[in-house]
Amino acid sequence: MRSAAEDWNPKLYLKFEDERTRPPRDLLAQVPLARPRRVVDIGCGPGNSTELLVERWPQAEVTGIDSSPNMVAQATARLPAARFEQADISNWAPAEGTDVLFGNAVFQWVPDHLAVLERLLRALPEGGVLAVQMPDNVNEPSHRLMGETAASGPWAAKIGAAQRDVLPTPAEYYERLKPFARRLDIWHTLYNHPLDGAAAIAEWFKSTGLRTFLSPLSEEERAGFLADYIARVAKAYPERFDGKVLLRFPRLFIVAVR
Repeated sequence: MRSAAEDWNPKLYLKFEDERTRPPRDLLAQVPLARPRRVVDIGCGPGNSTELLVERWPQAEVTGIDSSPNMVAQATARLPAARFEQADISNWAPAEGTDVLFGNAVFQWVPDHLAVLERLLRALPEGGVLAVQMPDNVNEPSHRLMGETAASGPWAAKIGAAQRDVLPTPAEYYERLKPFARRLDIWHTLYNHPLDGAAAIAEWFKSTGLRTFLSPLSEEERAGFLADYIARVAKAYPERFDGKVLLRFPRLFIVAVR
């Protein structure tokens, strides 16, 4: 979950804005509501996903929430007509009349997020929609190599267990959410992002998955960790004919209609 104590870097996150905005765009295309009253972007980040919601439903009251003050500030500057709030998603509840809860790449950070998703779905009115997408990439080389780098260097004791948990299976989401949904769609999409070499993969994850590995380290240790990680990534993601590497990125999507 986005932590206010060790805040997120919106500019670093937005270095790959086009690639990061494609999944929420794909998720939004599957939301069946035409004219919702209130829409909430849960874990709005710097506002790139909120912007999609404002464009889709200009008549709706759109609110973005995030636990990161930096992300809320960036989103407010980007979309001054929308409303943004700092909130802890674990215990946040939607206001009455909220028809759409939209979660873009945030619930993988929330402890016991299955219970949180169930609670949020049950809070929606009949016909309301909970739409969520999450990276499902913990077993990809990009993330396995974070753990290997952490365990093999002089920084191992400082880092500890920094890896995210593997997501529950689609069957687990179905069993938990379907009793409260008239319709439930769950699917995976596998993206292949062309990036400018192994260093670009590290740059991508410096704003997300690598944060928990790097944050306990000194500047010198961070440089050593990143050099080791990039060398491992270069072997796992070979360059193509044009010098690009393909970052394989699976994501899990859920659309539940109350």
